[in-house]
Amino acid sequence: MNFSTKKLVVSAVVAALYVLLGLLSSALGLAWGPVQLRLSEALCVLPCILPGSALGLTIGCVIFNLLSPYGPVDLICGSLATLVAALATAKIKKPALAWLSPVLCNALVIGAMLAWYETGFSAGFWRLFGFNALWVGLGEALSCCLLGAFLLKLVPKLPSLRGMIKGDPS
Repeated sequence: MNFSTKKLVVSAVVAALYVLLGLLSSALGLAWGPVQLRLSEALCVLPCILPGSALGLTIGCVIFNLLSPYGPVDLICGSLATLVAALATAKIKKPALAWLSPVLCNALVIGAMLAWYETGFSAGFWRLFGFNALWVGLGEALSCCLLGAFLLKLVPKLPSLRGMIKGDPS
């Protein structure tokens, strides 16, 4: 991977924004559990237009998940879900579909993680997984489709990112 100073700074800013927005979500009681609306997850659409942001998203998620009430399991599973979603989102060509990977990855991985945390692999796992996947997916969709859509319009207009946006001829 070719990392210029500018790409490294963009990754660092994305990581810092993820942590900051995650802390805001946590202060509002929205960051953890099956019904969550992490404002930081809006950033997960960025790799679609700003491929270098995937690293920053992952690092920001790792740092924020150090605060997770679910401990190391969330640190590992949550951060891997963000990494996989970010790498998949970077491959998406149409920004209108940028929400798809983060919603699916988080619904499935975090839904399963929460179900396992509550029940292990007992008989109640699948029912709880369905509930958690639905609510985590809805929260993720709200973050990505509402706030993320705003970012997808705003970020390409930032002069400091000229030449780093997918499809930008600069």
